[in-house]
Amino acid sequence: MIEIDDPADPRLDDFRDLSTADRRPDRPGGRGLVIAEGVVVVERLLASPYPVRALLGVRRRVEALGDLPAPAYVTSAEVMAEVVGFHLNRGVLAAADRAPQPTAAELAATSRRLAVLEGVGDHENLGALFRNAAALGVDGVLLGPGCSDPLYRRSVRVSMGHVLRVPFAHLPDLATGLEALRAAGFRIAALTPRADAVPLPEAGLAGGRAAVLLGAEGPGLTDEAIAAADVAVRIPMAEGVDSLNVATAGAIAFYALG
Repeated sequence: MIEIDDPADPRLDDFRDLSTADRRPDRPGGRGLVIAEGVVVVERLLASPYPVRALLGVRRRVEALGDLPAPAYVTSAEVMAEVVGFHLNRGVLAAADRAPQPTAAELAATSRRLAVLEGVGDHENLGALFRNAAALGVDGVLLGPGCSDPLYRRSVRVSMGHVLRVPFAHLPDLATGLEALRAAGFRIAALTPRADAVPLPEAGLAGGRAAVLLGAEGPGLTDEAIAAADVAVRIPMAEGVDSLNVATAGAIAFYALG
């Protein structure tokens, strides 16, 4: 552990200006780093394949992590706040480089249950989907057009670090990607509130290779995405309610995969 009391110290640059969009180090336009917040999430980063560069925190939070594979800069909460741009209640941060991700074909080859996302651009929804995927046994996530980066700081935080353990891959062309999944033996279920969709309990998704297709909260899946699926599926709901938060809907569908 290395004591630092100067917020301008260049050794802290990986953690600087986390609230400034055009300079954030977790954005690909910045340095593309992975930023973890809080003891639990930092522990999951340390256990992941992502190469840790450094840590920054108050002493008691850093000491709670035990042996560390990288420099740990120890400072006060006030200096941390000046560096990152806001007061951090969790008391510790870690920065890591990105790790290689599988291709969509590689991920499909080793999976039985997948989530496929279209247009999920909200970082918190994306993080919650990854947390639900980890909890409910989904093997991986395929990110179609319009999805945000799951390694943004907010997504990592909301996922409680589980985005660092659930593999993901990109599908630049959703229709082509879905056809490849079908050829690999996956049954593709598009989640939609449409009245003519098959109720989830009757869709028979458990047991085989299945992929759940989810769209952005609000607009939902495009007509083209639903048409490219094998079955359109809806979650039965009480009268007067027609939809759920996408992460909640995803959790229900993931559970139904068995």
